[in-house]
Amino acid sequence: MTVYVEKLRAMEIFDSRGNPTVEVEATLSDGTSAKAEVPSGASTGEKEAVELRDGGDRLSGKGVMNAVNNVNGPLNEALKGKDPFNQAAIDNVMIDLDGTKNKARLGANAILGVSMAIARAASKSKKEPLYRYLGGCDLELPQTFHNVINGGKHADNGIDIQEFMITAVNKISFRDGFEKIVNTYHALKKVIEDAGFETGLGDEGGFAPNLKSSEEALKMLQKAIIKAGYKPGKDIAIAFDAAASSFYNKEDGKYHFEDHVWDGNQMLDYYEKLLKEFPEIVSCEDPFDENDWTNFEKFTERFGSTHQVVADDNVCTNPELVHKAIEDKLCNAILIKLNQIGTITETLETIRLARKNGMTTMVSHRSGETGDTFIADFTVATNGGQLKSGAPARSERVEKYNRLLEIEEQIGIQNERLNHFPNDVRLD
Repeated sequence: MTVYVEKLRAMEIFDSRGNPTVEVEATLSDGTSAKAEVPSGASTGEKEAVELRDGGDRLSGKGVMNAVNNVNGPLNEALKGKDPFNQAAIDNVMIDLDGTKNKARLGANAILGVSMAIARAASKSKKEPLYRYLGGCDLELPQTFHNVINGGKHADNGIDIQEFMITAVNKISFRDGFEKIVNTYHALKKVIEDAGFETGLGDEGGFAPNLKSSEEALKMLQKAIIKAGYKPGKDIAIAFDAAASSFYNKEDGKYHFEDHVWDGNQMLDYYEKLLKEFPEIVSCEDPFDENDWTNFEKFTERFGSTHQVVADDNVCTNPELVHKAIEDKLCNAILIKLNQIGTITETLETIRLARKNGMTTMVSHRSGETGDTFIADFTVATNGGQLKSGAPARSERVEKYNRLLEIEEQIGIQNERLNHFPNDVRLD
């Protein structure tokens, strides 16, 4: 029996920040149906695919009914009768129908919702878990990064670095590593409380104490790791996402970082001081503005032999921009966000390109998340290597980790390559 796409139906739902987003349900001719929910970012790069919003007064202009109507109307008509098992063909129909480079006409939130929903419906029709349908037999659990102290646009405090993350580098399984993270997270709460700060949570489930500096946050992480019974750098390592575009001032070309106003060289010297003072740091993301490629390249030249250097806002999961990053030796790792580019097919192209050129990939959630666990299956399916999905708190974050625990139960513990970093990155 030939199976085809019978109907697409979208509706407006709400993400973890209370903002509207798109849910898509795909129904196939054999009666199979599946839903997908699209995440939304707070720290978004200029080069990302367009997240279509309605504007106007309703919901502060953030409504997504235009994107919903694009699914229910033109996308539904264009894909009706198409083969759901040919993901590239499905995605290319939508890309062509949109006709813009950044999916501005139909909206990346509409297109991605359809791309994910059809892939999930196809996997259900084949009676395969999504990770198996997308990835086949070569499967592996990722190295996970957990944003446990939030700053920047993810929190209302005095820290400009947006994410302070921890990752388990000494582990015998995904579960073992995740339990170490959970223990450290709870120890961190006690460290913050003992220092006299509130333990309210930021967008991604990390604590958001009103600290005065990034160094203060890093010292708390060191204390928490030790308090939990682990060795910093040996059992639990630290990573950060500076999201430097958020504190870069275009008018004067300077970085307005906490109590300082620095040029690129001064910012570079600060990072060098930070990395020397905190040798537990193994990964650094977006240390410079998305258009400040010169200083970003200097950072990688200086630190790329000992640290993972992740590019996000500069490349936005876009194969063309990743090509340029490879040529310019911008970084040694690429962040992967499905909604930055807008389809599964284009995301897979970006991952393949990065891998062929010796770069690590880190699949990422967004600050505005839903309970959808698609990225957990996707990371396993693509051998994505690394995944960041927030702290072990708030259900929209933890559901991704619970899904990985479930997948590990199904495919068995993978011992061969438990840590996923560029080959030359130092792990104590």
